[in-house]
Amino acid sequence: MCLSTVYGGRADPDKILVRNVQELRFAHGKVICTDIMMRETEITGTPISADLVNGVVIIDTTDTEEKI
Repeated sequence: MCLSTVYGGRADPDKILVRNVQELRFAHGKVICTDIMMRETEITGTPISADLVNGVVIIDTTDTEEKI
């Protein structure tokens, strides 16, 4: 099973938004992340990149950082 860590803006330990993500969905300007415990986290932002081999997903949350 491939799991990813979702970061806000850049791959930095201080920018982790969600860990152990198994599924990503995109709807209405939001990224919905589902982790291995089937918990959903909804993040307002735009996907920047997804390196699935290394398990790194980066989302641009610059317009919404104060809300997260």
